[in-house]
Amino acid sequence: MKRARSPKVPSLSEQPVSELMQGIGRAARAAAQVLALATTEQKNRALGAAAAALRAQRLKILAANEDDMRQAAQRETSGALLDRLRLDAGRIEAMARGLEDIERLADPIGKRLAEWTRPNGMRIQRVCVPLGVIGIIYESRPNVTADAGALCLKSSNAVILRGGSESANSSAAIHACLAAGLEAAGLPQTCVQLVPITDRAAVGHMLADMADCIDVIVPRGGRNLIARVRQEARVPVIGHLEGVCHVYVDRGANLTMAKDIVLNAKMRRTGICGSAETLLVDSGCAAIYLAPLIKTLLDAGCEVRGDQVSTRVDARVKSATEQDWYAEYLDAIIAVRVVGDLDAAIAHIRRYGSQHTECIVTDDGAAAERFLARVDSAIVLHNASTQFADGGEFGMGAEIGISTDKFHARGPVGVEQLTSYKYVVRGSGQIRD
Repeated sequence: MKRARSPKVPSLSEQPVSELMQGIGRAARAAAQVLALATTEQKNRALGAAAAALRAQRLKILAANEDDMRQAAQRETSGALLDRLRLDAGRIEAMARGLEDIERLADPIGKRLAEWTRPNGMRIQRVCVPLGVIGIIYESRPNVTADAGALCLKSSNAVILRGGSESANSSAAIHACLAAGLEAAGLPQTCVQLVPITDRAAVGHMLADMADCIDVIVPRGGRNLIARVRQEARVPVIGHLEGVCHVYVDRGANLTMAKDIVLNAKMRRTGICGSAETLLVDSGCAAIYLAPLIKTLLDAGCEVRGDQVSTRVDARVKSATEQDWYAEYLDAIIAVRVVGDLDAAIAHIRRYGSQHTECIVTDDGAAAERFLARVDSAIVLHNASTQFADGGEFGMGAEIGISTDKFHARGPVGVEQLTSYKYVVRGSGQIRD
């Protein structure tokens, strides 16, 4: 098979950031044209080879991550962010398996979404196509390099990755494995590019000066990053705000189940966007349920900031402020409030939530259906931990992020969400009157 030639990427030397970024953008646009015509077999071969490279290069990736972790510790980075940054053998294996999961997914490109024939004989099809070139700006988590690169590859989109400076070494080592996979499949390595500098000006160029090269921007990070992207972007954005996620324990809940779900939703991994940040407890069961729920959290090492009712339950509970109801802690901290009933819980979520992920714990089916129908968040769950807010757990292989937008993509952004469509019309000489 003839190997596709990679468009030339400019060297770093003394090159201005603008020139560097434009070169990367042109290379991505050219690679996208090649990738749009790539076969499923080629893309799958690239993903399989990249997964093998991740395993083979595990020690190099871990060494690069150690450098990032050491520098982050010197900057007195928070424990939650250090957890996001940290890689170990298990997390590298999870990345490799994630690539293989994406490899096994159905190829969405070329899929017929609908078809019909008009009275004049014209046959019309709506067909799935790539978006083109995707720019992804992310912070801290180096595994996003693998997930995002693989998802864009499977959906035939070229991608420009701009990771955070704190994970620069780890991301570069992971990106090298993706490049090796592309080369093994005869695809341009420029299908997946990693911006090789940490200069913040590179982000500005992606947002404002590369509309001719980038079709959509996907930011994945904190409030400041999302705000900057939405303010400066000159291309469409698929993004999410922070995950101010709620667990509501209804009066119809099973207490044992409620304790298990609340503990897992908060403490399994506190630094992910699906971690529960607020616990709401129905006043109809608070007299019995509130104390054991709070004790479960406190005993697990979680700081609890509660309303007046909650502070009376346990002396270790700190008084919550109004700002706590809006907070995304990304740490072992949770806000707790007793609410009058299901409607009050929904009202609280509407006022303070970020439309990310919410959970109701109850054995009352009617209450559950009411919650699921009325809570307007990207993900709503019944009797399941908010930590399931993840594309991999949804069977999507992986995800670039959880979108809280309502246009184009909402919830986990996986392979299918990184596509658009076009209309293909076949006629036999028809002309319009």
